[in-house]
Amino acid sequence: MNYLFVIQGEGRGHFTQALSLKHMLERNGHEVSAVMVGSSARRTLPDFFTQKINTEIIRFQSPNFLPTPKGKSSSLIGSILYNLLLLPVYIGSIFTIRRTIREKQPDVVINFYELLCGITYGVFNPETPMINVAHQYYFLTPAFHYTGTNSWQFGLLNFYSRLTALNAYKILALSFRDENHFRFGKISFVPPLLRPEVLHRETTTGEYIHGYLLNSGYATELKSWSEQHPGQMLHFFWDKKKMNKTTLLTPSLSMHALSDSDFLNYMAGSKAYATTGGFESVCEAMYMQKPVLMVPTHIEQECNVIDALRSKAGVSSTEFNLDILLGFILRYRKTRDFNLWTHTAEARFIDELTRLESEPVRVLAAY
Repeated sequence: MNYLFVIQGEGRGHFTQALSLKHMLERNGHEVSAVMVGSSARRTLPDFFTQKINTEIIRFQSPNFLPTPKGKSSSLIGSILYNLLLLPVYIGSIFTIRRTIREKQPDVVINFYELLCGITYGVFNPETPMINVAHQYYFLTPAFHYTGTNSWQFGLLNFYSRLTALNAYKILALSFRDENHFRFGKISFVPPLLRPEVLHRETTTGEYIHGYLLNSGYATELKSWSEQHPGQMLHFFWDKKKMNKTTLLTPSLSMHALSDSDFLNYMAGSKAYATTGGFESVCEAMYMQKPVLMVPTHIEQECNVIDALRSKAGVSSTEFNLDILLGFILRYRKTRDFNLWTHTAEARFIDELTRLESEPVRVLAAY
């Protein structure tokens, strides 16, 4: 079968998921003819993705979150206003997606949580079935229980998720846990999409803490902590533009430009991991059995953290206070449950992505 990927380009998670799924499909005799990426002027495509995807990349402009002036959390109201100003550009992107589907004629479109792909299906309803893949769809099911205080933002997140899946043929919700083959409407639970580089990596327990910052504003927080704890080595990654490969903020705090291989090498040799709450890197840390500190920057990451805490992946905080992580290391207990669940991913995905009815039943929102 021939597939077309459409990827939301915020963060690194959807990129690594797409790489993993492409390799799975090709190992089983299928083809990915092109990859469409929704991006913005603030973000550049990571080198690890452009160098490894090995197929045509078609970019289009897509909505994204804006950081607050301090560069930490995301500004919801500011993001909405900014994206409304670019509405004519996004309408053009919708027509680009529609035209590409017509030109490539894939058997299936796989949507990695891209809003404009969902709207394309909601407006034009192409004949090609769309299958959606993301962890965010887990939050639409009764298996997830939101325990935070931002109920209206949680409702808005779920509304957004539904828009990405308008007229979806089926929806695959990435899950930290095996939910006993639980299904809810068009949603079924599947394991995380970890790449072979993660699955086959040998790990050790070093003396440094590894980390990733989606928003570079947290670097000031890290620098302050590092100055108070000069004996603790820190190796963090960021995607801040126009920076050297490695920047020393303190003698013990190294900020590295985002690199796929370096990131995994540092993860594999670390004693713990700190991040802003992205699903994919938390999964990588869980697979390598590294205790995690999660500092969510917006409602989506807050939900990721709630779900990860249920799987006992680590601890959470509103700031990069690594004392919390160091305390958790002492009571962290390794388990193989997550690894066993992850190893079933290829069989489950190939089954879900190739098992199509002759006349798909399309739904607007059966969830």
